[in-house]
Amino acid sequence: MNKETHAPTQTVSENCALPPLPLGEGRGKGKSTKGAAKGPHPNPLSEGERTVLDIVLPVYHEQDNLPKTIAEIERWVPQPYRVHVIYDYEEDPTVPVARRLARTRPYILLVRNHEGRGVIGALKTGVAVAGSGPVMVMMADLSDDLSILPRMLELYRAGYHVVCPSRYMPGGQQLGGPRLKRLLSRLAGCSAYWLRGFPTHDITNNFRLYSGAMLKRLTIESTGGFEFALEVTVKAHRAGYRITELPTCWRDRTAGQSRFRLFHWLPLYLRWFRLGMFGR
Repeated sequence: MNKETHAPTQTVSENCALPPLPLGEGRGKGKSTKGAAKGPHPNPLSEGERTVLDIVLPVYHEQDNLPKTIAEIERWVPQPYRVHVIYDYEEDPTVPVARRLARTRPYILLVRNHEGRGVIGALKTGVAVAGSGPVMVMMADLSDDLSILPRMLELYRAGYHVVCPSRYMPGGQQLGGPRLKRLLSRLAGCSAYWLRGFPTHDITNNFRLYSGAMLKRLTIESTGGFEFALEVTVKAHRAGYRITELPTCWRDRTAGQSRFRLFHWLPLYLRWFRLGMFGR
């Protein structure tokens, strides 16, 4: 799993100027540790078991973005890792690109989605093949700012079970994307933070770092896929797991096509938002 050195590519962080944020600190009332007091689920893994980072990377027609995504991972991940490229079907044009990359990168593992086609099947497959240490879920569309990965891993090692990059806390940014989607996502996150004491302003961002042991203990009930992060965050909060956040900058994809359809996914999000806000 030795990483190769590549010339730096254009990154999200080069277009998203995030201010420096000391580890574990926030700004004003938006501090990242709100509501994250020590819970009943300390991380039981030894330091050795936490060493390898499992990256779950669902793909669907991301042949243009995948090489740049892998280059970003190689640039920013500070420890040994495995990249699980989860695909639905062999004819996906992403697959030959992934296989070509994997020939010189033994840490890239192609995994056929065995939980049913679609985002949720890919995520469940990824959780199943990942270990019990740190598990990062991200998309291959270059929307996520991977420059914050070292800080995310420090927070994981400090004992947090869910580390949430937040677009909506002080210092976070969101560039592009449908206006209504941005508005509803911000409203949901800030409502949960201010009204219910959730320790993150951003409950819907699928870019997350999780404890793999925690993920394997939770029963994932999502049926669509993009609501996965919301379900896990709500269930983790209700169960007393430790959650924290740090600011991130997200930008809309510039290549490929998103499978997110707001009015198709909205009822699926509402199920878990209602549970988080009202307990039912």
